[in-house]
Formats: sequence, C-alpha cells, structure tokens
Amino acid sequence: MSEQTALSEALHKQCAIELNKQTWKLLDLHDRTEDQDRLMIHAAHGSCFHWSRAGGGVQQQRGEWLVARVYAVLEHPEAALYHARRCMEFTEAHKAELKDFDLAYAQEGLARALAAAGLKDEARAHFVQAQILGDKIADPEDRKIFQNDFAADPWYGLR
Repeated sequence: MSEQTALSEALHKQCAIELNKQTWKLLDLHDRTEDQDRLMIHAAHGSCFHWSRAGGGVQQQRGEWLVARVYAVLEHPEAALYHARRCMEFTEAHKAELKDFDLAYAQEGLARALAAAGLKDEARAHFVQAQILGDKIADPEDRKIFQNDFAADPWYGLR
C-alpha cells in the first residue's frame, strides 16, 4: 500500500466516523429544522460513502443501516427501503464477520422502513425477528443500546 493510499484511507475513516457522530446528534434532536433534516441526510450518506472507501463489508452494512434509519425517521419510505435492503444484502454477504447486534439492527432497519412504507405484515415479521435477535445480543451494553434504539419511534403504528 502506498503512503498516499494509506493517508487517503485514514482520512476516509476519520470522515466516516465524524459524519456518523453528526448524524446521531441530529437523529437525537426532537425538533429538527428542515435544514437540520437535510444536513442529517447528507451526513448519513457521507458516512456511508467514506466507509465504502475505508471500511469493509461490516462498515458498509452499518452505513447503509444508518442511511435507512434517517430516511425512515424523515418519512421517506422509498429511500428507507432501498437502503434497508442494501443493508440486508451486506448482512447476508458478510454474516460471518458481523456482530450479533449487526444482525438485529439489519432486521430492525428493514422492519422500520417497511412500516414507513405501510407494508405492515412484512414489517411485522422483521420486527419480531429484530426483537428475537436483539434479546440474544451477548454483551449487556450492546443489548441495552439496541433495545433503546429499537424502542424509539417512529414505528408508524407497527408497535
């Protein structure tokens, strides 16, 4: 690996991490402005993009999940579904490398996107699967984080 490539990968990783943090700060706000909503979309996409340059399948799976979550929260079901399905593609392709919480989040992301799209029956199946996988997360801290995220709205009448 050349020095230029290593520097580039390091910068991509740093950007991915910082944009992920920015996205979560915005997701945690209860009363976002339209500008903050747009910034959140761009930050989530930016994080996902930079992980595609500096990470592997695990990071790309997590990046797609984050973009799906943002779109689901903002009531953009078509985009949420697209990215939730991409997340599931990465989940299937990299299952051996993923953590137990990644599997639960993939199901949660697809359930939430489907619920946003009004596809309640299909959403319910993924919701139940996310709940089962979430309960099996081995690390208590990871399980608590997942359960808090899982409990957060919007669920579009699914719960």
